[in-house]
Amino acid sequence: MTSPVKILGVSGSGRKGSYNTALLREAKSLLPPNATLEIFDVSAFPLFNEDREREPPKEVVEFKRKIREADAVLFASPEFNFSVTAQMKNALEWANRPEEDNAWDGKPAAIVSASTSVRGGARAQLQLRQIMVDLNLLPLGQPNLYLGSAQHAFDNDLKLVDPKQRKNLEALLKALVDWTLRLKAAS
Repeated sequence: MTSPVKILGVSGSGRKGSYNTALLREAKSLLPPNATLEIFDVSAFPLFNEDREREPPKEVVEFKRKIREADAVLFASPEFNFSVTAQMKNALEWANRPEEDNAWDGKPAAIVSASTSVRGGARAQLQLRQIMVDLNLLPLGQPNLYLGSAQHAFDNDLKLVDPKQRKNLEALLKALVDWTLRLKAAS
């Protein structure tokens, strides 16, 4: 693949001060030179409704187009109540429906998560991996990024200042690009 690997970033948070969305913004500056990252805001999507799946809102149509144009997806998933957020699940549903129009099908993917708790969103990542199986996403196995105590890793401007976490994010991005290129070569 001579053109850059196009990664689509999706945050499961709509909060202005989201550490997960900040991780996606930081990822842009840590990408390997052969990759690009575009972040798509899914926070304004209406709740998924099967009655509307064949005529989805224009922002969902655009989202599905962006997924199909991307070579890989990077999910930034907060953890709410031991699970992915309603916003994340909603975006997953819209892009997966109708059944014969699954935009996720066969896409390489990776997950990052940040949380003020010490677990760093690990349970949300586990649940998202389970959902990925049904969507036929191809998740990267290693490395993982569970950024716990995120309030100490970011500064007041939501810049990732923890050098270890910056290195971890950079390693995950490199692995995602390598994984994507391996899968492309195999197909």
